[in-house]
Amino acid sequence: MEYTLLIIPLVLGYLFDLIFGDPRWLPHPIRLFGNSIAFGEKKMNKGSFVFFKGTVLAVLLTSTTFLFFYSIQRIVVEYSLGYYVFSSVFVFYALANRSLISEGKAVFKALAQSLEKGRNRLSWIVGRETDQLNEQQIKAAVFETMSENLSDGVIAPLFYYAVLGVPGAMGYKMINTLDSMIGYKNDRYINFGKFAAKLDDIVNYLPSRITAFLMLVVTFKLHKIPFVLKYGKQHSSPNAGYPEAALAAILNCRFGGPNYYHGKLVEKPYIGVNERVIMDHEIKIVTRINQKVTFVFIAMICCFFYFYYA
Repeated sequence: MEYTLLIIPLVLGYLFDLIFGDPRWLPHPIRLFGNSIAFGEKKMNKGSFVFFKGTVLAVLLTSTTFLFFYSIQRIVVEYSLGYYVFSSVFVFYALANRSLISEGKAVFKALAQSLEKGRNRLSWIVGRETDQLNEQQIKAAVFETMSENLSDGVIAPLFYYAVLGVPGAMGYKMINTLDSMIGYKNDRYINFGKFAAKLDDIVNYLPSRITAFLMLVVTFKLHKIPFVLKYGKQHSSPNAGYPEAALAAILNCRFGGPNYYHGKLVEKPYIGVNERVIMDHEIKIVTRINQKVTFVFIAMICCFFYFYYA
């Protein structure tokens, strides 16, 4: 039946991510995406019309990614086993929850050894400068990253898998990689990466809000919706603030505030008001939230596929 073509790869890809995460030794398409973006940026981000060139690069790489996976899927669908292998593997590649949780835990573990080790490990997963952060700022940064990337790295690719299958999920990953590499508001990328950043904002609009809502659902905190609506829109990003605000509401703590990025102080608004001490054990709470949200959303997608195609 048609729904099995969508449900089985989804479940298998989810289980692969749950078990294996993203081993560093395993070839990953995101590295190829990154190399393609870096090559294009080097060749095109110079001279005149850099906004136009950046737009062309983003559109070209995104459309090429989608069409490539669409074409391959049309070929392998004729071969049952090949289709399931292909689709399951790329659902696995599209998800990043196991690695996100592992990296968050690794920062807490390093921080327990020393402040310097915690700062260094945090620098692996955030864009802000970490060499002056204190213990509480490091923990808050981990939770902000885990909530934001629950949307970017898990719910968004699942959403686009539900809408457009593997081509949609991988097309989204290209957009997200473009934003993470050239979507900065600095002298080098402010014009060249502007279209990529706006495109990422658009494609993450619904997933970020779905993520925040599901975070409240799995923790039975739906009464915190007004809090999320209030603080989510105060973030400099039109999307990242919503899952961050949801987690701040759940934990009754405060995120955000000024941080240094690439040598410049960026004044970001605070999300929440309770500037309390974040405890070590709370990484387990955030981990469970991420896992529950992922499981619930996958269950929702499976139900949608079943009732739509059955």
